[in-house]
Amino acid sequence: MADYESLQKLAEAVVGDLTAASKAVATAESCTGGWIAKSITDVDGSSAVFGYGVVSYSNGAKESILGVKNETIEEHGAVSETVVEEMAEGALHLSGADIAVAVSGVAGPTGGTEEKPVGTVWFAWAVRDGSSALVDTSCEHFSGDRELVRELTVAHALQGVLERIEV
Repeated sequence: MADYESLQKLAEAVVGDLTAASKAVATAESCTGGWIAKSITDVDGSSAVFGYGVVSYSNGAKESILGVKNETIEEHGAVSETVVEEMAEGALHLSGADIAVAVSGVAGPTGGTEEKPVGTVWFAWAVRDGSSALVDTSCEHFSGDRELVRELTVAHALQGVLERIEV
């Protein structure tokens, strides 16, 4: 279970490790509504490692800002591996950062389906590798109310960034 204190410690570790590695992170968020960016920017000194975050709650924003293809959303849905991959790559491209994290999910209490029940969240982390990006994804199924699903999403996203920083 995530809580404010654990999110704060994770964000502090992310900022500390990014600073030590002279790297930057960007975010592309849907279901978290900017909470990952907020967690990072709550840390003193974060401006040295965070300059860009996109809240792309609507499909239109995913397409127009992050470059997610309409065909990808139509074929796979907004809560999908392919969409978060394109979101992360778009954020990496727009921001010039070294790492980007993207999330899209069903926080609830409504909106779930049999295939994608409430608590389903897709994650993507894109790490700059020369002129291209290495992208990892994962899908988690969190239990709890809307607030808890979002908190757990932020914690998992931050932990994933932390694991991908090469200090």
